[in-house]
Amino acid sequence: MSHDPLPTEAFTFPEDFAWGTAAAAHQCEGGNWNNDWWAWEHDPRSPCVDVSGDAIDHYHRYEQDFTMLGSYGHNANRFSIEWSRIEPEEGEFSLAALDHYSRVLDCVLTNGMQPWVTLHHFSSPRWLAADGGWANEKVVDRFRRYTDVVAKRLGDRIPFVCTINEPQVVAFIGYQLDAFPPGAGDPKLFWPVTRNFIAAHQAASEAFKSHHADAQIGITLSVTDFQAANEASQMLRDRVHHRMTQVYYDALRDGVIRGPHIEEEVAGLATSSDFVGVQFYTRGVIDSERGQLSPPEGAETTQMGYEVVPESFVTVLRNAMDAGLPVYVTENGIGTDDDKQRIRYLATHLQACKRAIDEGVDLRGYLYWCGIDNFEWAFGYQRTFGLIACDRETFERRPKPSADYFGEIARTNTVDPAVTAEFLA
Repeated sequence: MSHDPLPTEAFTFPEDFAWGTAAAAHQCEGGNWNNDWWAWEHDPRSPCVDVSGDAIDHYHRYEQDFTMLGSYGHNANRFSIEWSRIEPEEGEFSLAALDHYSRVLDCVLTNGMQPWVTLHHFSSPRWLAADGGWANEKVVDRFRRYTDVVAKRLGDRIPFVCTINEPQVVAFIGYQLDAFPPGAGDPKLFWPVTRNFIAAHQAASEAFKSHHADAQIGITLSVTDFQAANEASQMLRDRVHHRMTQVYYDALRDGVIRGPHIEEEVAGLATSSDFVGVQFYTRGVIDSERGQLSPPEGAETTQMGYEVVPESFVTVLRNAMDAGLPVYVTENGIGTDDDKQRIRYLATHLQACKRAIDEGVDLRGYLYWCGIDNFEWAFGYQRTFGLIACDRETFERRPKPSADYFGEIARTNTVDPAVTAEFLA
């Protein structure tokens, strides 16, 4: 297995750079039975290898978790709130759930971290899914209403808002394909769902800023470095890149949704966002005859089968400037049971971040995915991304060496080759 070269010189990030980890409610809280993902895990059609169950019981152990993460010198933490807890039935809002997330926010702040709150991270309430989910244009006003409630009750302590997490993944894997809920398997739904996601982002931004004008609002996108395998495949590569990435950059920059049979201007959309979140894991080599190719023989890969390509990280960060907004890495990480591989991954991918900054990318933060091993969607608990392990029987948290390594970077704002070598010895 080949490895990318480690940094040979120390490098420092800009002042006030955001350092922390990211996580999603359904993956770590446990007991989120009232959403479409819980239903999907128990659906015979589902490819899920496991059910989320208690997850890592973060819902009851959040104080322990945020105290631990804060102790590593992180100054930011991205987490999601669960829509199905806040609004368990349409129009019915749970004061107890809002109080819970109020305590969560206070805990994050007490431990020296800025809250980055994601309003929708893959999971939707069952009542929403039963009425067409994100394929029903009613979702835009429903998401606006939910956001308005959250902003009024909790917004004074949420400086950064991520409206929707990886909408392209849901539109593609859940609606065009059938591996995520709702398992529609209908290619005709991709563009209507995409349109609704973009409009819902706009609606949520307006709702939140109507209460807290200074809140920083963004959308987080799964960004793959799509490459053409050959000249004949360039047109297909460009189509894939447009539908999975460029359509969002165009919308954020120009306020226009562009797709097949769509050229829709959304009033105010181009001014509704303060940042774009980039979530990078690998590249995708597109062949017009064979589709997306597997990683080349001998390439370094992860538990997810992703090829490790830090150079592609530079490319996607550079391309993200096309949105015309400041950029944050809101997810980047590796599923591996080899913690030294994780340390190497961090060193090489943070070097890619610094290269992008030196090239002029307005990159302002890096949130590693994820803090603690948890439920990795259809892959269950077989993929371990965390800096901290969690015993599935006792829920004991066990920090890995990479937690100390990343903590050293967060505290010093610097990647030092000598420190990297010490952790890899």
